Amino acid sequence: MRIVIAEDSVLLRAGLIKLLETSGFEVAAAADDAEGLLAAVGEHRPDLVIADVRMPPGYSDEGVRAALVIRRQWPDVAVLLLSQYVEERYAADLLATNTSGIGYLLKDRVADVSSFLDALRRVASGGTALDPEVVAQLLVRRQSDPLQALTPRERDVLALMAEGRSNSGIAQALVVSESAVAKHINNIFAKLGLVEGAAADHRRVLAVLRFLEGGS
Repeated sequence: MRIVIAEDSVLLRAGLIKLLETSGFEVAAAADDAEGLLAAVGEHRPDLVIADVRMPPGYSDEGVRAALVIRRQWPDVAVLLLSQYVEERYAADLLATNTSGIGYLLKDRVADVSSFLDALRRVASGGTALDPEVVAQLLVRRQSDPLQALTPRERDVLALMAEGRSNSGIAQALVVSESAVAKHINNIFAKLGLVEGAAADHRRVLAVLRFLEGGS
């Protein structure tokens, strides 16, 4: 897997490069701003981009805007955003442009190497990975219908879906059977009005989007 990194912190950038290379990944390029990131992606066409949300020159949303450009111009390139703070709207912005290969994690998660690499591989293979802190804040903030129709256990399942967990991963986290998870997911689809005509994977993404948008 070939990766391009965009991070203005010299220490974190160097740490990511060492971690990834010692874990068997190829770091094709590393940039310290959004302009350098876009140039590197155009040149190397990586499998995955890891980018900071806030980068020079404005330290606002340069990384997010660059990620949106990447998703438009190179839709096969997966994107994993790293942020110092929880800013869940960025995850919603990215998921709205494409339904696969998106991740949004807090930088603290890098310290949990196994979980970070698992999220990285999941995003690179076309899945999603949302930081548990983002999901936790959404659970508190998103109170509008139809999410109110979900039971507490269904909300737990949807939160884990938003983190990018598979059915087996959800079952392990909640200590229930996979058949129980499948039943909860079908109930979530029904309550959120996601029709059976859509593919299961697509309905999972739509359910997460509905969760991010607060059911609006």
